[in-house]
Amino acid sequence: MIPVAGIHFGGVRLDRALESTASVRSLHPFRPLRSCAGMSSAIATHGLTKIYGEIRAVDGVDLDVRTGEIFGFLGPNGAGKSTTIRCLVDLARPTKGSAEVLGLDSRRDTIEISRRIGYLPSDIALYGDLTGREFVEYFANLRGGVDRRVIDALAERFSADLDRRCSEYSSGNRQKVGLIQAFMHEPELLILDEPTSGLDPLVQTEMHALMDETRDAGRTVFLSSHTLSEVDRVADRVGIIREGKLIEVAAIDDLKARAIRRLELEFETAPEPAPLQAVAGVRDVSVDGLVATVSFDGPIDEILRAATALGVVNLHSHDADLEDIFLTYYRDDRPQRVDTNSAGTPDTESADVAG
Repeated sequence: MIPVAGIHFGGVRLDRALESTASVRSLHPFRPLRSCAGMSSAIATHGLTKIYGEIRAVDGVDLDVRTGEIFGFLGPNGAGKSTTIRCLVDLARPTKGSAEVLGLDSRRDTIEISRRIGYLPSDIALYGDLTGREFVEYFANLRGGVDRRVIDALAERFSADLDRRCSEYSSGNRQKVGLIQAFMHEPELLILDEPTSGLDPLVQTEMHALMDETRDAGRTVFLSSHTLSEVDRVADRVGIIREGKLIEVAAIDDLKARAIRRLELEFETAPEPAPLQAVAGVRDVSVDGLVATVSFDGPIDEILRAATALGVVNLHSHDADLEDIFLTYYRDDRPQRVDTNSAGTPDTESADVAG
């Protein structure tokens, strides 16, 4: 018999979930969403703060995630991403502030929220004595039932062998099982904490496609990651968190439009940097032999005029990518914050199910 008291998984407090009943439905993960029609925000936090001792793991976060978007939540390890998510799914209680998920209070309405979201923690643990299929079907039954064809379709897309015992899985295969349980019940909101950890590139590509399909069906994805290329690939907007503070929220294209770009200019003879440094919008000029690298924002015309006067013979332009933008927010010598557990000690992410 599997113990359930006090255990959370997929956003569900199991002993509470067993107290409620739900009708068995035949679900399809890509069916157009109706129940969130007219809801502008899938997630809204107001001054969300979580303090452990003297450490502010989350510090006054005001977040608005729109219904029907993929929102990337970016930050290095220890920035406060997982603590924020644990407050959203009621695995941690905020010290101050509040959070609404699908228009419901994250504390008062936790059971209803659990029915309507899919959640993948960053460090998933499974029941080792169960097979992958038994594990997934156990949680499907807690949700009132999921069409087995949906589970099989997801297993095929992720190349997951559900007939092996969970204790035999590699970290990547455990992650696949976690993704299946997050997607299988057609949730209105997916909260995914570092979902590609341990996955090979082909499975990552399939998961990105599934997230795109989820958004196209009118659902919402909240994607926490420190992998910049992943967020750049799938997200509509991004929030950047640093030391518990939300320091930027913007559309990916808007961030890139105002980012610093780079030009590599090759000259006939070693150039003097001063004429390039004098151009409005130039942030930095470095010279290495015959090549000058210019970092700039704004128009390029005056830079080209100055370069022409210096005898430029070749140039290469580099568009800013998300990594360049992200690093501008983190070029600082201050120590980075760590997430902590309830005892106030460092905690990368507590497992939500013990196997």
